[in-house]
Amino acid sequence: MLLNLTERVKYTQKKLRLLTISSVLTEFDSHIMGLDEAKRMLKYEKMAMSPFQFYRGSAYLFYFDISREWFPYHSSPQRPTWIQGDLHFENFGAFRSEAGRIVFDVNDFDEGYTGSYLNDLLRMCVSLALVGRMKEFGLDVQKDLLDEYLSAYVKQIRRFAKRKEDPHDAVYDVRVTDGPIRKLLKKMEKRVASHLLEGLTELQEGGRQFIWTEEIQQPTAQERDMLISGWSDYLSTLNPKTKKPNAYYQIKDIAVKHGSGTASIGLTRFYVLIEGEAGPQALDDIIIEVKEVRAPVPAYFMPYNELFWAEYAHQGKRVIMTQQAMHHEADPFLGYMTMEGRHFYARERSPFKKKLKLEKIESFDEWQSVINCMGEITAKMHARADVDVQQGILSHHSEDEIVQAIGADTDAFREFIANWALSYAHQVEEDYVLFIEWLKQRA
Repeated sequence: MLLNLTERVKYTQKKLRLLTISSVLTEFDSHIMGLDEAKRMLKYEKMAMSPFQFYRGSAYLFYFDISREWFPYHSSPQRPTWIQGDLHFENFGAFRSEAGRIVFDVNDFDEGYTGSYLNDLLRMCVSLALVGRMKEFGLDVQKDLLDEYLSAYVKQIRRFAKRKEDPHDAVYDVRVTDGPIRKLLKKMEKRVASHLLEGLTELQEGGRQFIWTEEIQQPTAQERDMLISGWSDYLSTLNPKTKKPNAYYQIKDIAVKHGSGTASIGLTRFYVLIEGEAGPQALDDIIIEVKEVRAPVPAYFMPYNELFWAEYAHQGKRVIMTQQAMHHEADPFLGYMTMEGRHFYARERSPFKKKLKLEKIESFDEWQSVINCMGEITAKMHARADVDVQQGILSHHSEDEIVQAIGADTDAFREFIANWALSYAHQVEEDYVLFIEWLKQRA
């Protein structure tokens, strides 16, 4: 009898959690994103690859969970931080900044919003725990890596709060990085600017054009007309300080990009080939990525910020302002447009963009080096985001609010966040098993 009761408890817990997972996925993927069954299954096939991929593709489940849990270290809702919104290990990488430097930093801002800094730390720490499990690290090693990240974050945010360093000056290039990150940056510095161009385009009789593949496909006449008609609106949003003559942005070819990302499945994405400065035969053409964007996932679970939405009702503007706020050397091609009532933003598809592969990080010292750098970058990002914002969205210094929220006992802060992240990583693994079962039931 006791065994039956125990099994009943386990069964009920499992059933309720599965109902939560299926309800949240259906609400966001079907009702909010409007994905049809084929696109939902395409997304879920990617999520089914591993617990980490499942975590990447279900940010809304993460926010659903943490919005129903009490945390002692949140900053004041009245004095929020501009957050990245979907911080995880694979959203860091190398790219070329506006100043022409190859840097290592955060490279995805689609979920940028205002809220407690803690949301970024929690999501990042869980991703680190999941990466540690992928690498088959023991629990003690996972906790050491989490402690490294949190220690680096706290130390850096305190330096900013004490005005010992200026987040505006923080740049992570070959001069200040080491280990695998420095190796990645040095490798990217040797890459020629035409690397991406030669891989995606070819010179034909009528000029340089895209090479059609399974991922790079020809647009329909309606898609082409839609983008061309919205191009002048995009150009009007470019930074006037870095904008070049309109002939520089002349469209040479357009492609529809398929197969990118997990969370962005169902959102239209274009590649646009523009002229650049030299003639039609030159290898200086530039590829602009134009991506559809919708309201950020954190917004559905955080306090409504009237001032923020009044300024950033256009979701493309919200994304590029997030990047400009967090990078003081932002992409000069950042802009936004509206096409057929949908919001898009544009950025350069950089030939120097590269993620840091897990297999490139070997020793524990190298892992410490990488994660320490990521912790400092996260602090820079949070402290940096109030520097260039002139609209009054953040009238306070975020680093001051964060230091106050963390308090004097740094050890207690690190211990709490690390233990919670390890616990939630275990929850993600259990959810992943339930998700796989749910997928089989849908098949």
